[in-house]
Amino acid sequence: MRITSWNVNGLRAVMKKGFADSLHALQSDIVCLQETKAQDDQVVAALEGVDGYHVYSNSAVRKGYSGVAILAREQPLAVRADIGIEEHDQEGRVLTAEFADHYLVTVYTPNSGNALVRLPYRETWDRDFLAFIRNLEQHKPVLMCGDFNVAHRDIDLARPKPNYNKSAGFTQKEIDGMDNIIAAGFVDTFRHFYPDTVKYSWWSYRAGARAKNVGWRIDYFLGTSDLVTSRIDDAAIHNDIPGSDHCPVSVDLR
Repeated sequence: MRITSWNVNGLRAVMKKGFADSLHALQSDIVCLQETKAQDDQVVAALEGVDGYHVYSNSAVRKGYSGVAILAREQPLAVRADIGIEEHDQEGRVLTAEFADHYLVTVYTPNSGNALVRLPYRETWDRDFLAFIRNLEQHKPVLMCGDFNVAHRDIDLARPKPNYNKSAGFTQKEIDGMDNIIAAGFVDTFRHFYPDTVKYSWWSYRAGARAKNVGWRIDYFLGTSDLVTSRIDDAAIHNDIPGSDHCPVSVDLR
């Protein structure tokens, strides 16, 4: 089974950029999307030509903003939107699918914004989201994926020194948030298999960053330790697939 995660930066926009062909190339059993920028009915309508998947969506109250979705060939036992905290649940950032032996959570973590104006909110989010995940883990192993909006280590972005504590996605407080997930027993699947590989999943649209590979790795699959070591065979970053400022990332489960 292949599970893919992709911040599409607008589902309706990416549909016009070969999304169906990319989906076919990825050969995924489950596809988790972030930043759909569409209401639930618009997600279903946009995916009308994509066959073979059950479609689940969680959209923001604000139209054209945020939003996540799960496309699954196998129907989950249950699907739950949000994390149960009103402050966070206005933005359509989390969708959880329950399967027989694990939970799959897709998340679009809030960006701290220009001049880090949302960094205090981001700290609250990181704490509350981890509490939500740890509660799930009491019942079944958890695999979470999505745009976590943080480069965890220097290796995860092309220019760490000029960005540290200055740019959203590479402040110490955001790094601490990811550290807390790892400390809670979750494993970064890509680093599990490729501890020293330099590969990115997001590039700014400015200054030809993607062509120059001036990027960041901010899209992750993180899993309960036992699940990662016993069931995940590989993790990949598909930076040859265009259509968004992010590229897809995936894991292969047995």
